[in-house]
Amino acid sequence: MSATRVLIIIQNLWVPFDRRVWEECKALKGAGYDVTVVCPKGPGDPAYQVIDGVAVHQYKAYAPGGSKAGFIVEYAYSFLMTLLLVLRARKAGRFQVMQACNPPDIFWPIAILLRKLDRTKFVFDHHDLCPELFQSRFGGTTSLPYKGLRFLERMTHRTADHVTSTNDSYRRIAITRSGKANHDVTVVRTGPDPEKLQRVQADDSLRDGHKYLVTYIGVMGPQDGVDIVVRAADHIVNQLGRTDIKFTLMGAGDSYDEVVALRDELGLQQHIEFTGRVPDETVRAVMSTADLGLSPDPKNPLNDVSTMNKTMEYMAFELPVVAFDLIETKVSAAEAAVYVEPNDVTKYGQAIVDLLDDEVARRRMGRFGRERVEQVLAWKHQQKAYLGVFEELTGHVTPISVVRATGS
Repeated sequence: MSATRVLIIIQNLWVPFDRRVWEECKALKGAGYDVTVVCPKGPGDPAYQVIDGVAVHQYKAYAPGGSKAGFIVEYAYSFLMTLLLVLRARKAGRFQVMQACNPPDIFWPIAILLRKLDRTKFVFDHHDLCPELFQSRFGGTTSLPYKGLRFLERMTHRTADHVTSTNDSYRRIAITRSGKANHDVTVVRTGPDPEKLQRVQADDSLRDGHKYLVTYIGVMGPQDGVDIVVRAADHIVNQLGRTDIKFTLMGAGDSYDEVVALRDELGLQQHIEFTGRVPDETVRAVMSTADLGLSPDPKNPLNDVSTMNKTMEYMAFELPVVAFDLIETKVSAAEAAVYVEPNDVTKYGQAIVDLLDDEVARRRMGRFGRERVEQVLAWKHQQKAYLGVFEELTGHVTPISVVRATGS
């Protein structure tokens, strides 16, 4: 008897770089499913490769820019390339389940096509709120693009046989805004792997002669608040006179050049390092040396109800977190973070200084964060619910060794 085939579609990242999706792929593969991924190419990727038994079909990414028109062109291109590769992958046999990950919310027509051809079930893995993402970048809820995004979100939810939401806020939106039944929406958090994300020996050379090191890791887009970190550093260095703190900011995105220019304009080159995207070894070294992690996501319609992966990664590395007072950030971090009045740059900078000056609190918060990851948030606790969705849709029986590993 052939294995149950699962197709996973991603547009905004690639595997294995997308850690959530790659953990899902490994969970499905370990449970005996035949897994195929369609996604853009990462740096140096071929058009087709097999990674740890997962077949990966990839197309050359095309991103003309962050404008409204640019998004439309990018998504139209991605849809067509994805459809082409899905049909190519289908030649090896029908898919019992198709999973689409957002953003964007554009792949439900492919699910309808496969449903008609092969009676394929559709799982929507809900990573982001696209209408709120648009609202946070461009403002307004009455424009045609915003209404179009609401339509695409609603169609994606309603087409899906099951929705996996990254948190309870997203689950409520699927139910209240799109009309999904309670039993058709399951929370599957993006849990870090505590075995891979853990402290190693600190490398004090990364401090560049400073007493303290604070870090940021993640995307640097308009809604991610990296500019707030730079302005908070300006307050710390040039207003409070604290020259003993180095900021290492890891990642890239649409706002990268802008925030680097802001750093240079404020004369903070000796205190803020932008590394761009770096390999896992560098991330591990910086996170193991740092004294605290920064989650500067400003309060807006998207961030308030979104789960920030970087926050949980800091926790895995036993780093206390400085964040704004956002609903889902507090759910994730609980006592592992200090929470600042939303969007207040001065108070954010002061919170960084206050926490650096309180070593006892930092150690307590770091221990709490690590324990919370190990006992509650880790992927091994999340994959039980994830695999349960596929078992329900397909009747596939998960091997007893996997059941024991997930603690179910």
